[in-house]
Amino acid sequence: MNGRWLHHNAKSEAVLVFGGWAVGPAPFAALPADRDVFFVDDYRCVEAELPALDGYGAVDLVAWSFGVAAFGHWNAGRPDVFRHKVALCGSLSPVDRRLGIAPRVYARTVQGLTQESYQQFQHRVFGRSLPEAHIDLDARRDELIAVEARGPAPDPGFDRVWAAEQDQIFALAAMEAAWADRDLKTFDGPHAPFGHFTSWEAFWV
Repeated sequence: MNGRWLHHNAKSEAVLVFGGWAVGPAPFAALPADRDVFFVDDYRCVEAELPALDGYGAVDLVAWSFGVAAFGHWNAGRPDVFRHKVALCGSLSPVDRRLGIAPRVYARTVQGLTQESYQQFQHRVFGRSLPEAHIDLDARRDELIAVEARGPAPDPGFDRVWAAEQDQIFALAAMEAAWADRDLKTFDGPHAPFGHFTSWEAFWV
């Protein structure tokens, strides 16, 4: 796992963000810097120790996309220090024919990963074309393989679950099946729906 502070200004509250695959923290950049924010990605392993957060008055968790299952694995056996735990556009079973991304689709992504296919992936994530970006193909392929090999994650007890109606990564039908026992909230947007959220509180209200 790779972690870094996006905002670290000795605020009274903090957010731990488990991000998605291969897009970094940019989707969260528009959110206000009114609390300290620690961002995590790169799920080739999920065993890293993160900074101590017990000095804050309140700590919230936002897990997006592959970060949903990654947090479930990482959090297993650890104390629950979070005021709110939010799952956004992701599943505890990320590679699953019914509950996540279909294995045959996932296999095509792994086997066909190129800089060009990554650009196509970004278009599906954000619902629009983005400037060309380059990734470490070997590292990101290894991450995809590790996510599938790790399998379904334990449920850490998310208290808010969101799904995007135009999601081209975790389809709405899969999200409805994956969270059939939860009050699933939906909105009209793509897989990266961060224009929909103008504050951190909007994730859990």
